[in-house]
Amino acid sequence: MNPHIAPVDLAKSYRLINHGPTVLVSARHGGVDNVMSAAWCCALDFAPPKLTVVLDKATATRALVEQSGMFVIQIPTAAQLQLTHQVGTLSLSTNADKLAASGVQLFGMEGFDLPFVDGCAGWLACRLIPEPHNQQAYDLFIGEIVGAWSDTRVFSDGHWHFEDADPALRSLHYVAGGQFYAIGEGLKI
Repeated sequence: MNPHIAPVDLAKSYRLINHGPTVLVSARHGGVDNVMSAAWCCALDFAPPKLTVVLDKATATRALVEQSGMFVIQIPTAAQLQLTHQVGTLSLSTNADKLAASGVQLFGMEGFDLPFVDGCAGWLACRLIPEPHNQQAYDLFIGEIVGAWSDTRVFSDGHWHFEDADPALRSLHYVAGGQFYAIGEGLKI
């Protein structure tokens, strides 16, 4: 396991996604793992910490989340640009080798039967809070964050340190048409 991974206090876990990054969503059920990218993920609450993510009905990952009741939100890095685009473009339904074809390497975290994507800047293990109407009408899923970790080279003490980290560790932000941006320089008042 990556020696730079450390737990994040759940009270500060929302900070991993508060800056609006594109995320990777992974799930496992019945011996099947999948990962997809998602541009719409947002912090929802502090105590207990919760988030929302939009998972289209056509995605295989959504079915795994609905069946297992668990998922992981990951913050991919600029170094994972191609991987992030691939898992958002390829479908497990038509490409059984999607994860290998996309260069995805998975690992586990003790106490969680979930697939975690290696190389990310942060990981949020979530328990699904079922809201059938929101899920069916809006593709909107709510997760309670039950575990959080970060790569300490870029997030520690409850804060991002993009300005001091290798630019390859910056988060990705999708805008449309295959166009991503890496987060820029920090500004302080």
